[in-house]
Amino acid sequence: MNGCKIGKAEQYIRDKLHKDGAVIFSLIDPDKQPFEKGAKVAKASADAGVDVILVGGSIGAQGIVLDKTVKMIREKVNIPIILFPGNVGTITPYADATYFMYLMNSREVYWMSTVQIQGAPIIKRMGVEPIPTGYIIAEPGKAVGWISNANPIPRDRGDLAAATALAAQYMGARMIVIDAGSGAEQPVSAKLISTVKSQIEIPFICGGGIRTPKQAAEIIEAGADGIQIGTAFEIDGDYKEIKKKVEKMVKAVKAAGAKKRGKNGKFIEKTKKFLPLLRIPGFDRSKIIKRWKSKYKGKKKSK
Repeated sequence: MNGCKIGKAEQYIRDKLHKDGAVIFSLIDPDKQPFEKGAKVAKASADAGVDVILVGGSIGAQGIVLDKTVKMIREKVNIPIILFPGNVGTITPYADATYFMYLMNSREVYWMSTVQIQGAPIIKRMGVEPIPTGYIIAEPGKAVGWISNANPIPRDRGDLAAATALAAQYMGARMIVIDAGSGAEQPVSAKLISTVKSQIEIPFICGGGIRTPKQAAEIIEAGADGIQIGTAFEIDGDYKEIKKKVEKMVKAVKAAGAKKRGKNGKFIEKTKKFLPLLRIPGFDRSKIIKRWKSKYKGKKKSK
């Protein structure tokens, strides 16, 4: 089971993907939104329909600021709180789970294995659920790219992003996060997203530079399973203003997810009882699935 059991938070994400076709996470950076401010954005986000509250940042999101902010968020929401750790110090027992990340395209071994070795005993001792996550920095990378000494994936090289994501999957990751960096001028390209999704079978989340509902929908339609929003929700408005902005993002993501689910869901439900047969040696799985899809599509058109 890739080193650890699937916990409640991870199973919750899987269930949401099965039900809705897409997920949306709201990212709270305690360095920028500490204490009451972070808790207010988290509550507005949860009430607006986001699936998960992420907490973390590249600098300053640790110690008492992290602990107190997460505790205050916990008092306001009843959805999972997952840590998006920036280093070994950004772990708190008040969260439900943490991305247990290996930064796939860092130039430094520290971000690939050393920090994980430092953090693993702490996570176990705290009882925080680890979610094995392959983390990939795309251009421009911004602060996280600078801190982690990453070699950012170029925007026009979906093949490099796909190979990196596939390597993470083969190394045991159960989730992929591709991040253009907090405050990026634009998100990763639709072509890059579709190329990555064509090569992996695990949930695929995009972050960085997503500011509008249109961008959010396009990312899901391109193939991502979810998005995480940070900068776009860092506003100083009141609860109603924040909730209204988040609701628009949630609506766009869930509509795109439902559309994707509608395309694939009926076929999966119709054929899943036959899928075990496709594991028998000698069966060409790809050709059989292609034939079934073609046959089912023809029947649907003839109605």
